[in-house]
Amino acid sequence: MPSKTQVSKSLQTDLWWPHPRAAFDVVAIAASAGGLRALTTLLSGLTEDFPASIVVVQHLDPRHRSLMADILSRHSALPVKQAEDGDCVRPSAVFIAPPDRHLLVNADGTLSLSRTELVHFVRPSADLLFESVAASFKERAIGVVLTGTGSDGATGVRAIKKMGGTVIAQDEGTSEFFGMPSAAIHTGDVDLVMPLGDMASTLTTLVKGEPR
Repeated sequence: MPSKTQVSKSLQTDLWWPHPRAAFDVVAIAASAGGLRALTTLLSGLTEDFPASIVVVQHLDPRHRSLMADILSRHSALPVKQAEDGDCVRPSAVFIAPPDRHLLVNADGTLSLSRTELVHFVRPSADLLFESVAASFKERAIGVVLTGTGSDGATGVRAIKKMGGTVIAQDEGTSEFFGMPSAAIHTGDVDLVMPLGDMASTLTTLVKGEPR
């Protein structure tokens, strides 16, 4: 079996392909304050055969190089890499938006990075990621809103739901900061509100199409 490093290197040039037995193709995750801990908990609960691609927006200080992909890879059975423009999403792989770049997923599975204007005072924007995933993968997309301040992600949640996708939000009890999950929940378009510790098993059940 190839190592996570070998798999990660191959993610940059290959064409996108869906997993034949997955009920969903892409899981888009958004987090802000408290996000590193939440993402570590979530990703550490996923096994190496998780059959969807994962794309992540975490609000980061734009002035510094991010070590988030390196940190998360130590706790994940899945390969984790900082997204680069032109990367292709892959089943069983995680892509993290770099600091100060919006991350978009295109219909052909390629990733685009941009420095277009801030959205809700942030870049990368959860709203833009969610909207791109909704447009590209429709009912085969899942959006996840984790701990964070502000309301980034709420508009994108509506887009995912409108296109037939599924939305999950972290509950107040396990969120270090409940602003982002609360804003998503108040749209009325969140399907599941749950503790952080239940998310990995729930995502696995949904993506593998297993009965809940």
